[in-house]
Amino acid sequence: MLIATESEIKQGRTTDVYFLFTEDILRKKGIDTRVVMEFYARAVPEGDWGVVSGIYEVMKLLEGVRVDVRAMEEGTLFLTNRNSPVYEPVLQVEGPYTEFARFENPALGFLCTMSGVATRAAKLRIAAHDRTLLSFGSRRVHPALAPAVEWSAFIGGADGVSNVIGAEMIGEKPVGTMPHSLVLILGDQRKAWKSFDEVVPKDVPRIALIDTLYDEKTEALMAADTLGERLQGVRIDTPSSRKGNLRKIVEEVRWELNIRGRHDVKIFVSGGLGEAEIAGLSDIADGFGVGTYISDAPSVDFSGKVVEIVEADGTRIPRAKRGDISGMKQVYRNWKTLADVVQPETTLGPKGSEPLLTPIMRNGEVVRDFLRPREIRERTKKQLEMLRDHQPSLSWAVPR
Repeated sequence: MLIATESEIKQGRTTDVYFLFTEDILRKKGIDTRVVMEFYARAVPEGDWGVVSGIYEVMKLLEGVRVDVRAMEEGTLFLTNRNSPVYEPVLQVEGPYTEFARFENPALGFLCTMSGVATRAAKLRIAAHDRTLLSFGSRRVHPALAPAVEWSAFIGGADGVSNVIGAEMIGEKPVGTMPHSLVLILGDQRKAWKSFDEVVPKDVPRIALIDTLYDEKTEALMAADTLGERLQGVRIDTPSSRKGNLRKIVEEVRWELNIRGRHDVKIFVSGGLGEAEIAGLSDIADGFGVGTYISDAPSVDFSGKVVEIVEADGTRIPRAKRGDISGMKQVYRNWKTLADVVQPETTLGPKGSEPLLTPIMRNGEVVRDFLRPREIRERTKKQLEMLRDHQPSLSWAVPR
């Protein structure tokens, strides 16, 4: 299989070869320069904010490597400003360059891919308001990436994930109903719903798939008649060739269930959903299953750049390539207004603000506890709620 093992990743074998050339040159020339490298994004797809994910994976990658690391907490909202040279580092690595050059590649891979998924999930969380949001997208990615996708979807705002090992790794139970194949193999919707009810553990919600052979409204009533009070919900997964006006379909199903006294039956929608579709259904549907839109999220274009040289006597020399801003930085946030200011590390932040970059690794050893996925998710949700009332802003300040 075309899969790099965890050992191969930890050895730096998934890197670009020019990093190995650089390590070889520096070692043979006897140069062991200590540097500060910052990982940041100048912009994010579809907006001016993102949710960082992959921080913990980078720490596992660098564990035992002779470096110090400061980072934002996993799941933190970070800001960008396309009209300014300023950027927010989400992670900083300090150490001898030869110690970690080969790890720039996989570190960026973790951050770019996982932050893209977390950001997409966060945007869907906002669109869905308080409705249930489930991640169904692991079939759309390389199987080796499924746990990372589900982790990022969950911390970004999804209430649950369908992938078995992905759910296991975040300490949650996988969620799901039934595929159309079950109905087609049994040849009868009622038989499929009954079999599900008879076989599947009782703590799994009885949610019937209602669009396999007949009209959604018809199958919804059939499911209610078949399972009676045990029916907790129905799922509409109508293909695009038959979808028509999806909102009207959902409204029809809701009307027919309600007029028969089944207000308790929830309606879940899946299949080709994005932000716009969810925003347009969040007042009438009870939940959403989203696949490709989450798992196929555009990656966040993070870069890793050297911004400071640390000499043997401890002297720090700001140095960066053109187009970048030199010197080690700190991001200060006013949590009441979501106003961020980027300043040199050596200066005090604005009154009432909090530094977002804090130590997470010293000399290759992790020095702060990793939060549990549900703790990260709740923290992220609180930040997303602030976006409803505040327009985030990003500025910079240097001593004059």
